[in-house]
Amino acid sequence: MQFYSLNRQADSVSFKEAVVRGLAPDKGLYFPEKWAPLPAGFLKEMEQMSNQDIALELIRQFAIDDIPEQALKTIIAETLTFDFPLVEIDQQVATLELFHGPTMAFKDVGARFMARCLGYFNQQEQNSKVTVLVATSGDTGGAVASGFLGVEGVEVVILYPRGKVSEVQEKQLTTLGQNITALEVDGTFDDCQRMVKTAFLDKDLTSAKNLSSANSINVARWLPQMFYFFFAYQQVADKEADLVFSVPSGNFGNICAGMMAAQLGLPVKQFIAATNSNDVVPNYLQTGKYQPRPSKQTISNAMDVGDPSNFIRIQEIYGHSDERLKQHLSSVAFTDKETREAMKILYRNNGYIADPHGAVGYLGLQQYLADKPAAQGIFLETAHPVKFLDVVSPVLEQTIALPPQIAAIMHKEKKAIGIADYEALKAYLLA
Repeated sequence: MQFYSLNRQADSVSFKEAVVRGLAPDKGLYFPEKWAPLPAGFLKEMEQMSNQDIALELIRQFAIDDIPEQALKTIIAETLTFDFPLVEIDQQVATLELFHGPTMAFKDVGARFMARCLGYFNQQEQNSKVTVLVATSGDTGGAVASGFLGVEGVEVVILYPRGKVSEVQEKQLTTLGQNITALEVDGTFDDCQRMVKTAFLDKDLTSAKNLSSANSINVARWLPQMFYFFFAYQQVADKEADLVFSVPSGNFGNICAGMMAAQLGLPVKQFIAATNSNDVVPNYLQTGKYQPRPSKQTISNAMDVGDPSNFIRIQEIYGHSDERLKQHLSSVAFTDKETREAMKILYRNNGYIADPHGAVGYLGLQQYLADKPAAQGIFLETAHPVKFLDVVSPVLEQTIALPPQIAAIMHKEKKAIGIADYEALKAYLLA
């Protein structure tokens, strides 16, 4: 399978090249040239399949030209080592918990899959060295740091905005050492993401370093997120009900992967992109005008994105037709005040502790389901609430015990290098 640039000013490349490059030379995101729906009967057959077998069927056509099936099976087996339970909230609403991995965030799957793909490619080219650049608004950094830790031939450089990630998130990306370096940026997530994109187009850097990205702009980070949606469907009791997913959305990689899952044959009635006050996409769907703006800081910080990279992939899936897109996607924004109230409602009425991002997803789902009593709604709980103790504990007036993987890092010393602009990043990378 070939992948083309969405800016259409660069040559198409293989899966391997798309993964290693991250971003096309013309600044475009890579996108698969074609895909085949899953075989008839797959949805029934997968009732008896393991998560690993389901994932192999989903990803095979995208990667098999560059990774033999046995190696792909190994990569998937090493990626999917934890559960993805669907937890009932009430008769019409359930949440898909995506936080049971090593860093307790949904990004563990994409980060682990991509790390192992790069590790496989490096084994084939023994002397190859790759520098992975990644910008994070919170959970991406920790997931990438954990996923790539100790991967031979890969150096990881993580950019994160100073003072705009939680303490747990910061510990996860600044305490591992080895081949992981954290750069603390005096700015916003959008500044971090802009620096990463600029680096890929800087010939001084690209001639000296083999650069790749581990943000969801990378196809190996983005495509494996399709797995979640099939795992959820496998656990739904009423397969005949209209299935609705509400996805907390920042850079829009997760919901875009869900839409790719639908392209492969998953029967989804509607996707809801639930956002915080960074409402570029909700405004676009209302006005038809896409107007990026500086991100605003909120209590759901992983969604503090003012120019979501993956939205162009969503537009590509629907042929850049707003009419077609709106048939399957709605988007709504919520304030921090509304988010806190949703957390209280979930805890008071259902005994469920949600993190701020999951609470935003719940709000989006509740609004959509208000006049649709026959639908089955699922909101994605993308991170364990312990990662946002500074928000969750005061709101719910509850003490949340630290899981072992979090407790193990909280005493460790933060190690990060402060930078203020792109020139400082470039100087570090060339040093």
